[in-house]
Amino acid sequence: MKAFTLGAAIALAFSAAAYAQAPSWTVPSESQRCPSKWGAADERGSANHQKPAAVLNAAKLIKTGEVIELAHVLGPNMAFFGTRRFDMHTKRTFMNQFSNMRGSNEEIIITELGQVGTQFDGFAHQTHLNSWYNCQKVDENTDRTGFKKFGIHNVGALFTRGVLIDVAAFKGVEMLDDNYEISVGDLEGALKKQNLTLQPGDAVIIHTGWGKLYGKDNPRYVKSCPGIGVQAALWLATKDPMLLGADNWPVEVAPNPDKQLSLPVHQIALVVNGIHLLENLKLDELAQKGVGEFAFVMQPLKIQGGSGSTVSPIAVR
Repeated sequence: MKAFTLGAAIALAFSAAAYAQAPSWTVPSESQRCPSKWGAADERGSANHQKPAAVLNAAKLIKTGEVIELAHVLGPNMAFFGTRRFDMHTKRTFMNQFSNMRGSNEEIIITELGQVGTQFDGFAHQTHLNSWYNCQKVDENTDRTGFKKFGIHNVGALFTRGVLIDVAAFKGVEMLDDNYEISVGDLEGALKKQNLTLQPGDAVIIHTGWGKLYGKDNPRYVKSCPGIGVQAALWLATKDPMLLGADNWPVEVAPNPDKQLSLPVHQIALVVNGIHLLENLKLDELAQKGVGEFAFVMQPLKIQGGSGSTVSPIAVR
């Protein structure tokens, strides 16, 4: 009993010491972050950039018509975070008894359709306590049939300039280390090396090389990953992008170097700034071909009241 009590006391002491220092980032108060710059009733956030001018600007980047797919295949080799799953069951239908003997096949899929594979996060996906983006309240807008605010069905088609920030190439490696935190300096250095600048409304895509593990070493892929840190996310938010994406599972570095924080970039993007996140991208071909800017095209599934959507974005150049 004494040993247990002593051990518990030591654990409590270490726990108290860990939290004695203030966290490196805290969610801004509602008075600081609301209303959104897009208006108090806004539900679109960064998708407000999707206007005809964005399409025309992106279309100017199409020179050869080459299409590069940026999504992984939905199937048994996917990497899953937490308890997510993807089960597909073939559904063989009977042979229709007509002269042409027409048969047909279907399937039943059981999955978290908004949060598996190459996935696009909507604003209903993340909160600070009971508060979403634009300080809408979760408990006032949720029931068993879906989220009444920020349903992914409202996002629509996104067609804008895409920019690949190849941080792995900038650092001279094929893949960043497991817990590497991408800094503002890394982003600025990579953009300078690629002779690129960011514009408002861009789809900003970050290449870490981590996607090389997807479907090959899934346990390592989801255990941790390199990605942007808090300061890099705050810097990117000032660039006013349409979305932030990466070839890892949370876009950000995980776990966060500050052990008091759990995926803070999710809150910085989705809750505080209304910027969508795009995860588990397949970026090997873009990186190999040195494609820095392109027309980015994507449309989330119209899942009414959904928190996100599996997607199949493409780059056209």
